[in-house]
Formats: sequence, structure tokens, C-alpha cells
Amino acid sequence: MSSDRLTRQLAASAVRRYPGEGAALLERLGTDDVTGFLEEIEPALAADVLGRLTPHRAADAIETLGDEHASSILGALEPARAAGLLARLEADAQRERLRRLTPTLARELGELISYSPGVAGGIMDPRVSAFRSDATAREALSEVRARKGKIHDVFVIDSAGRLTGAVAVPELALAEPEVTLGELARPSPARVQALSPLDEVVSVADEARLASLPVVDIGERLLGVIRYADLLTATQRDATADLQTMVGVSKEERAFSSAWFAVRKRLPWLQINLATAFLASAVVGLFEDTIARFTALAILLPVVAGQSGNTGAQALAVTMRGLALREIRVRHWFSVASKELAVGTVNGTAVASVTALGVYLWSGSAGLAVVIASAMICSMVIAGFAGASVPMVLILLKQDPAAASSIVLTTVTDVVGFLTFLGFATMASGML
Repeated sequence: MSSDRLTRQLAASAVRRYPGEGAALLERLGTDDVTGFLEEIEPALAADVLGRLTPHRAADAIETLGDEHASSILGALEPARAAGLLARLEADAQRERLRRLTPTLARELGELISYSPGVAGGIMDPRVSAFRSDATAREALSEVRARKGKIHDVFVIDSAGRLTGAVAVPELALAEPEVTLGELARPSPARVQALSPLDEVVSVADEARLASLPVVDIGERLLGVIRYADLLTATQRDATADLQTMVGVSKEERAFSSAWFAVRKRLPWLQINLATAFLASAVVGLFEDTIARFTALAILLPVVAGQSGNTGAQALAVTMRGLALREIRVRHWFSVASKELAVGTVNGTAVASVTALGVYLWSGSAGLAVVIASAMICSMVIAGFAGASVPMVLILLKQDPAAASSIVLTTVTDVVGFLTFLGFATMASGML
């Protein structure tokens, strides 16, 4: 018996009792085997299994499934998950899959796909429990039970579909059956618009302390709801994407993206990095005569630049985190920059003292020890200030701080490190 066939049999036996383990076994198979397996089981179970596969494997399976099976499974999936998988397909394949669905589901998924993942509409669930204000608690509870989902709130709308209130499910369950939702609802609940950016969604959800956040259009008509778990997942995804952009990698790139896609997204940033490296080299070139006279400078140059770069990276990381979590705004620049100046001064003095001692013991030159200590203090202070300032300046310029901060900061720290060390060495050449 082939290993693939054995794996498929093991997955078939495990998937009903242990869907997570069954999905892990399916990951070892080729796309055709996964597709064949999904077509052999009922749509609800296939949707559960598909939802546990890695996104790229799940999208491959959706693309290769037969039309009837694909439509059934997409209908059984959570809309956000189904839309996320369809969004990974080529435009033609995506349109073909949507065409095979029921008009209502196709419209829901089409709307979800059209929203960017970075806005409220991209992470909302359109299957929201909404009722008129004259609906009774009994009617609402009956609908909630029929949904069999994790519903925390039901929402009250007017005749035009505009959001007017919300009722928590526990409160609904304790109410008298004939009480209307209009009597129970808390008016004007917190909400976000479909195009609200993710950081605004996080801020509103945090301030309102809601398990589910309604999403409305510009006319205040209820479009969907953002569950806390979906918001947490989206926030984590956005944070990891920022980590990629900080080093010149596209947010869209994944571990299994094609080599050509990676090259197209990374190469422009590498070329920009090359230009900034030449700039740093040009600064070194200004002091060619000094380096030729005192070769020890070339040996110690990376020490100053390295410490400067690390200091700037620390300040940048703290500032970026504060901006991402909305702990700070651009208006807090002076406070943040002042703190980093103080930190850079203390850390710079401490590190410079140890460096000066090491250089003196190595070279026997008190002048060289003084030069490197002075350069290190100056460069670390400036690097800390730059780490706190660069992302805020980019925001003021309406640029993505995650995408450009690292490159700008690296240029600043390299140039400052080289310039201070070699500049001080040139001025104090008589002491070396």
C-alpha cells in the first residue's frame, strides 16, 4: 500500500473524531488527494476540515474541487473564511466560483472580497442577527438558537436598516418572552464604518469593551459584525505584516509565495538599500586620508556603527509598537523623543566607558579611546532620537512608517556613526 493511500485512510478515520489531526494528515498529501478526500465527505465536515488546513492548501483545494462540491463547501464555511480563500484565487477562477453560488451568498462573499483586509469590512461577518424594535425576546432567542453560532449580541434596526440599538444575548435570555427589543436595547451602540482602518476598529472595540462590534455603511445601515476573535486574528496578522514591511518585504508575501513574486516585491527595496549603502560609503570616503594614516579606525568603525544601529532599532521598535497599539500619537513626539534622548545619553555613556577601556588596553592610545567614546555617545544619542522620530515624521508625510522606517533609520545611524567617529578622529588626529 502506498504511503499516500495509507495517509488518506488514516485521515479518513481521524477526521470525524479529531478533525484537527485529520487536517494535519491531509497536509502531507498532494492537492488532488486532498480534493478527492473532500469530495467524498459531507459538505459540513469538508468545510470544517478545509477551515483547518493552511490557507494556501485550502485555496488550492477550492480551486480544484468540482463545481458542485466547491459550491456546497463554500456555503458551509464561515463567510469571512470563504471570502479569504476565494481572495487567494486568480480573478477568473474567483468569478467562476462566485457564479456557481446562490445569488445571496455570492453577493455576501463578493462584498467581503472587495474590502481590504486592513479595514473593518474585510474582517466582518455579514451574517448578523438584526431585528426590528418591535420584535419580542422570544422571537429573537428563537433566531439565536437557530443560528447555533457564537452570538454575543443581537442588533436593533429601524425600517431603513439603520442601526439603532443592541441587546446582549444573556440579557435577552433573562427577559420576559413578550418584552420587545426596543425596551431592552441599549441605544446608539458603538460601531465602525466598513472602511474604518484596523487601528480605529481596535481603538473603538477597546474603549467600548464589546465582544462584537457592529459595522455600518455611510448611511448607518447595518452591514455586519466583527467578532472579538476575528479582530484579534486580524490584529496579529497586521502586526506580523508590519514586521515584514520593516525589512522591505511585502505584506502579501507568504512562506509559500512563488520565487518570482518574492523577487518582484523585495528587489526594489534592496535597490533602495544599495543606494543608502553607497551614501554611507561616501561618508567614509570623505575621510580616506585619515583612515590611511590610522588603520585602527577601519577596524573600530563597525563597532560605533553597530551600537548606533542597535540603539536606533530599540527606539524604533518601542515607538512602532506604541503607534500600532495607539498608545501614542504624533502629538506625543516631544515626550517620546525626550525619553529616547535621555536613554541614549545614559546607555551611550555606559557603553562608551567600556568601549574606551577596551580600546585603550588594545591600542595603548588614550586619544583613540577618547575619540571612540565621544563618537559612541553622540551617535547613540542621535540614533535613539531618530528611532523615535522617523516613524512619526513618515506619518506626517502620509507614508507607511512600517514600510520605510527601517531603511531611513539604517541610513541615519550608519551616516551618523561613521561621521562622528571619523570626524572626531580627524579633529583629534594629533592625539592618535
